[in-house]
Amino acid sequence: MRKLLAMTSLLIGLVVAICVFQWVTHPDHSITFLSAVNLSNLMQRVGLLGIYALGAGIVILSGGIDLSIGSVMAFVGMAIGLLAAANWNPFVVSALIVPSCALLGFWHGFLVGKVKLQPFIATLSSLLLLRGLARGIPNGLSQSLPDERFAFLGNGSFVGIPIPFLILIGVALILGFMMNFTVYGRYLYAIGRNAEAVRYSGIKVNRVRTLAYVICAVLAGLAGVLELSLNREVQPAQSALMYEMWAIAAAVLGGCSLRGGEGTVLGVIVGAILIRVMDNGMNLVGVGSEWQWAVIGVIVLGGVIADAAYKLRAEQKTKA
Repeated sequence: MRKLLAMTSLLIGLVVAICVFQWVTHPDHSITFLSAVNLSNLMQRVGLLGIYALGAGIVILSGGIDLSIGSVMAFVGMAIGLLAAANWNPFVVSALIVPSCALLGFWHGFLVGKVKLQPFIATLSSLLLLRGLARGIPNGLSQSLPDERFAFLGNGSFVGIPIPFLILIGVALILGFMMNFTVYGRYLYAIGRNAEAVRYSGIKVNRVRTLAYVICAVLAGLAGVLELSLNREVQPAQSALMYEMWAIAAAVLGGCSLRGGEGTVLGVIVGAILIRVMDNGMNLVGVGSEWQWAVIGVIVLGGVIADAAYKLRAEQKTKA
């Protein structure tokens, strides 16, 4: 809770700083950040990031990591684009492909639980494989999908709220209920803190962890559909490149501990908002997009250091 309050305070302070900077530097004193167009665009981007960041957060909560998110999104976009070019209905294709992403989650769960591979290695192999397939199957050619009806998913709005943000709210409500009011949620937190103790209690640790990877893969597939709808094309080599880093950064900023066992759905969403506000603020104040990667590095490093400091302080209080 303290981490969430700290990140929320940081978010509010950042928004105020951006608005003040624009008010001081802009000749007509108009604050572009608070314009309806900018806020709508911000919610759209937060919605997309929040969806796959929640998947990453669930896996981190279990004590694992998933590096395949961006490649899953690119592969899903490529597959839909190719099948749509063959006169398949993109909505039908999406409805088939997104649930199929669960198979990847089961595969990751099998590699981590049964084969005993490190999550980093297991998901890194999928990152490389799926990115290679996304590039190799279409021979590196981009896939366009100019269908206006399908583009509504990523670019449309309902009562003034972008569709991706509404989908994020729906996903967050489902995951929030699951994490706070079901046995699975309690098991997941417990496994992240001490998997061996949970295993000795008779709980099927591998099953719980596998479900976390399944949720992450399905949410990555859903995000891949929205990314394709938003951009109306997929470039196999560049689409969703390194998005898993954005997801991990959002989860860490939102209070998820990379040690596992800590984090909330609301916290991950706050982390996603914070990242998008920083990104948006950098653009508005004239900082080049080239610095975004540096910002990610600072975010992740700062989050890890803060988590380590928090743990050390807690241990010292316990000993005292």
